[in-house]
Amino acid sequence: MTFEEYVIARGPALVRLARLLTGDDHRAEDLTQDVLARAYPRWARICRADHPDLYLRRMLVNARNSWWRRRVNRELSLPAVDDRALPGDPGADAADRDAMWRLISALPERQRAVLVLRFYEDLDDTAIATILGCSPVTVRTHAMRALSTLRDRVGHAGWPVPEPVLHERGRG
Repeated sequence: MTFEEYVIARGPALVRLARLLTGDDHRAEDLTQDVLARAYPRWARICRADHPDLYLRRMLVNARNSWWRRRVNRELSLPAVDDRALPGDPGADAADRDAMWRLISALPERQRAVLVLRFYEDLDDTAIATILGCSPVTVRTHAMRALSTLRDRVGHAGWPVPEPVLHERGRG
């Protein structure tokens, strides 16, 4: 597969992953463009690897982490809207999704990356571990802590808290 074919086929998925990691549409597009620009000269080698998707996702996560470490990029502008929609309001679902995304965005970067790769990209623990450069046990620990934190924060926000799931679908 040529680089152009790959970008046409998988580019939107990479932008979506970057958007979920950064929480900002414009920053996600810039991050994806930077990663693809760095991958282009090495494409023959990347393409020979077993899973070019995993390689590029890892590049994306690492690029996001490198961007975050730069001191100048620590400032985030988020609207401070605490209004909750009234029951029956057509925008209630959108408001709840937005509020949940703010809670997810407040998680530590590794925990957020694990949740995004697991629940949005539908990857198993082994693939996530490969992307993040850690063990599958570490992935499960990050997921457990992130979900626990989200349950606590959702409960404090006054939303109904679902019972914890005792078993997950077949994660490996």
